[in-house]
Amino acid sequence: MADPKRKRLLVLSLSVAVWGAASLAAVPARGCTAASPRAADRSTPHSEDSATGNPRASRISADRLEQGEAPETDGLPNIVVILVDDLGYGETGAQGNPQIPTPNIDSIAAHGVRFTNGYVTASYCAPSRAGLLTGRYQTRFGFEGNPVGAGNEEPGVGLPASEVTLAHRLREAGYATGLVGKWHLGGTAPFHPLRRGFDEFFGFLHEGHFFVPPPYEGVVSFLRRRTLPSGAEDGAWVSPGGELILSTHMPHDEPPYDANNPMLRGGQPVVEEAYLTDAFSREAACFVRRHAGRPFFLYVAYSAVHSPMQAKREDMARFAEIDDPHRRVFAGMVGALDDGVGAILAALREEGIEDDTLVFFLSDNGGPTRELTSSNAPLRGGKGSLYEGGVRVPFFIRWGDRLPAAATFDPPVSSLDIMPTALAAAGAGVPGTPPLDGVDLLPYLTGDRRRRPHETLYWRMGARAALRHHDWKVIRPGSNPQEGWELYDLSEDPGESRNLAPQRPEILRDLVARWHTLDEAMADPRF
Repeated sequence: MADPKRKRLLVLSLSVAVWGAASLAAVPARGCTAASPRAADRSTPHSEDSATGNPRASRISADRLEQGEAPETDGLPNIVVILVDDLGYGETGAQGNPQIPTPNIDSIAAHGVRFTNGYVTASYCAPSRAGLLTGRYQTRFGFEGNPVGAGNEEPGVGLPASEVTLAHRLREAGYATGLVGKWHLGGTAPFHPLRRGFDEFFGFLHEGHFFVPPPYEGVVSFLRRRTLPSGAEDGAWVSPGGELILSTHMPHDEPPYDANNPMLRGGQPVVEEAYLTDAFSREAACFVRRHAGRPFFLYVAYSAVHSPMQAKREDMARFAEIDDPHRRVFAGMVGALDDGVGAILAALREEGIEDDTLVFFLSDNGGPTRELTSSNAPLRGGKGSLYEGGVRVPFFIRWGDRLPAAATFDPPVSSLDIMPTALAAAGAGVPGTPPLDGVDLLPYLTGDRRRRPHETLYWRMGARAALRHHDWKVIRPGSNPQEGWELYDLSEDPGESRNLAPQRPEILRDLVARWHTLDEAMADPRF
């Protein structure tokens, strides 16, 4: 007769083996089903104490811990950073473009501050994100390239382990931390978001992802193709049902974004059936509801409006007055993006924590106008360029009544400022080692400090280089390091149409010397 104990062990071993094998396969992504912490009693105000059910009052205090001390988290603000992809300076209603209504995005500016000179640290996705999440010029640690495709999985390609992210610093301050969306800071195990300070992750690791799985049902896809089905190499081809448009407007095919780039929940592949922008919005709102009872940091890195260009038919129908199908697909993508921002803001409002949440909204770089129609007007250049259209972006901030509403702030600010501003709001203190390049914007926005947050801003992308000092800007725009510098007075010429280098050689020499001084402190590119 078999030993009962041995039999139980065998059954357990088989169960573990079956579970392990199943976990290797992608599983369907499950929607947000977590109940709100306040779902049982929506009338309960957040000011109530633990005796009456306020989840904030149920935190474990330091004197109840047997070892160590818990960070003091009562009264700390939530922090939400909404980063969108490839949205140009000339898009959104708040920036003065009414063609594609964006009421939810605009509401962040309407209830907060719009930066008219808001900059990012690079005009490509990955290095811009590296600067934002570390508060340091990414060239200080050699993150200068923009990995694409299989390059994301090369050894050593990613955010160096020596760099501390905003998520890590806020987690040490007692925050729940979550990333929803695009990572693009390393596609191999050492660089995974869960190893870089995030408690939760739902998204993908590379530079882009198709918005629905094949066969791309329910959307109109406007995809790049060098050669059309007719054999033509110029023009566009439309499928009989109108669901697929192939265009030669760019000199290459649509990249295979999904190759070795699955959707992930934590570290496990999942199959997401929803339109990707909607899925990210769902997950972000769910994170808010699940963590409304404690301080949280939520980084929502939408992949919209980055290619591939795919829009839901119902979203495109909202923009039937736009004749150009290229622009109409883009409009549909922006419409879904704005709806998603509205869902996040609604979750904050419904949980009663809207006024206790510091919200940032910005784009990672300027729009690639030829590729997407994303407008950078009235600025020159776009994605990949260090002219203003590549690095000056829509950039808004709001924080209840702690910041003025419907205000504009004209002095230059940078995505580098998000980390020190968030840390100051969280009472976490700004680290001195390594020193940050950003500054806490709060005293400037409240009027406690009157001078500019930044006298000088610096850029380097390979041979391309630029520096803004006060209202003057020098730029070496091309890929040839021997190319000459140009000089612009942004106070008079924000479109950079009049090169003043011949007329003002003394200013040119001064700014170029300042760039070289800063550049000497930067590292060589890692990849």
